[in-house]
Amino acid sequence: MPAGRWAVLISTKTGLPMGDGPQEWGVSRPRLIRAVEDALRRLGTDRIDLLQLHCPPSPVFGNTMVYGILDQLVAEGKIRHYGVSVERVDEALEAIRHPGVATVQIIFNMFRLKPAERFLAEAARQDVGVLARVPLASGLLTGKLSASSQFAADDHRNFNRGGEAFDQGETFSGVPYDVALAAVEQLRALVPPGATMTQFALRWILMFEGVTCAIPGARTAAQARDNAAAADLPPLDARTMDAVREIYDRDVRPLIYDRW
Repeated sequence: MPAGRWAVLISTKTGLPMGDGPQEWGVSRPRLIRAVEDALRRLGTDRIDLLQLHCPPSPVFGNTMVYGILDQLVAEGKIRHYGVSVERVDEALEAIRHPGVATVQIIFNMFRLKPAERFLAEAARQDVGVLARVPLASGLLTGKLSASSQFAADDHRNFNRGGEAFDQGETFSGVPYDVALAAVEQLRALVPPGATMTQFALRWILMFEGVTCAIPGARTAAQARDNAAAADLPPLDARTMDAVREIYDRDVRPLIYDRW
């Protein structure tokens, strides 16, 4: 079978105890090679074009052994490129010190502007692709949530608001729910005519030259089409971009900037 075109996330959050050695982080050489080989077999292909380690613990990003394993997999032709998914900007900057890192997934949205200040330019300088994840801040930036919204027991928006299960920044981008709802109401006034708030939030991300793409989720075909249409919106004007920044600087930045 010819080489496929697959992007695969290999999660290193295995539930293993956090010890001192890389083997305790779920990224030992045998474990990672086995994970890739298992993925190749399931996909029925002989090469994965992009493999990403998903949010390993911070020490992994500076561990040369991990990148050596990935470089070996590239040399063997099992993967073409590799990258990482991160929680924090400092993890992203550490990762791209390693020349084999081709892409970084990082939380970037109207509530998380720190990457624009400290990471995007450096990623562009090094020709590293940036995938903006959690672009809608766990649904907040769709404009469809309210103080009365209910979430299922197994929904992280219910059980992880304080970081009880994993990094708090994954849920509502780490912004307290009431603060975020108030900010959304201010942002709503900036939505261009004919666009949804979801499209506005995604088009805002695409205004940053260092961003390769945004990766929103979609539960239905209609949502997927709505998301994709954001790329067809005209560029946002400077006044709108400044207004988004003002809301962030005043209401959100003081609460989360130093954490992620």
